[in-house]
Amino acid sequence: MSIKDQKYLFANWKMYLDFDESNILANALAGEAKNFSPNIKMAIFPSALSFYNVSQVLHDVGICVGAQNVYWTEKGGYTGEISAQMYKSAGADYVLVGHSERRHLFHETNHDVRQKIEAALAVGLTPVVCVGETAEEKNNNQTEEVLETQLRAGFHNLSWPEKIKLIIAYEPVWAIGTNNACEPIKAEKKHELIKKMTTKLVPGVDPIILYGGSVGAENVSDYLKNPNIDGVLVGGSSAKLDSWMGIVDKVE
Repeated sequence: MSIKDQKYLFANWKMYLDFDESNILANALAGEAKNFSPNIKMAIFPSALSFYNVSQVLHDVGICVGAQNVYWTEKGGYTGEISAQMYKSAGADYVLVGHSERRHLFHETNHDVRQKIEAALAVGLTPVVCVGETAEEKNNNQTEEVLETQLRAGFHNLSWPEKIKLIIAYEPVWAIGTNNACEPIKAEKKHELIKKMTTKLVPGVDPIILYGGSVGAENVSDYLKNPNIDGVLVGGSSAKLDSWMGIVDKVE
């Protein structure tokens, strides 16, 4: 099976589930895992509180686990932060970097994103680098400029390790949690643009590009039938077993 035969289903549980709810859902997913198609590459991004328990349950059935965020310094006096190294030692495979909520709610800069990418790579984590434009930027025809700025900040002059996949999630900010998903054909054009920009910045690397923004069972197939959309990064719909399994079933 080639990389492009795989479809990536990444679930960002955000802060929707508490410790018990996270463990209940993880165990339910573990029970379903034997039925998953081998062409699906699944990763779950639980909260920091439930991360270790969830990773123990899911790794046993071949489901990957990722951190929702990391700090770039390995250890030190940084109250409330968790480093890439700490997540790696707790079983993380991936980490979300530059998610729109981190950029716009917590005011993370492109420089912060770059430092997190470098920290993840240094310890062998695969960063899932999120990019996307706001409604205002979209309405001002700045989408291409915004994407180029974010991608250049993340990847310019960065030596990409051969064994780590380069994964980008295109998540238009105006589509996240709004039930106003980007039309699949328009998302495909943005993915094609992102691929073109990224391959110039990191020659010789074929990026995997996911779509995120109001994805559900009703539209996931429409996204994944496009050649440059390799998978989806799902928020709210991934935090409930029925809606997540609805997405999985559509992909299978």
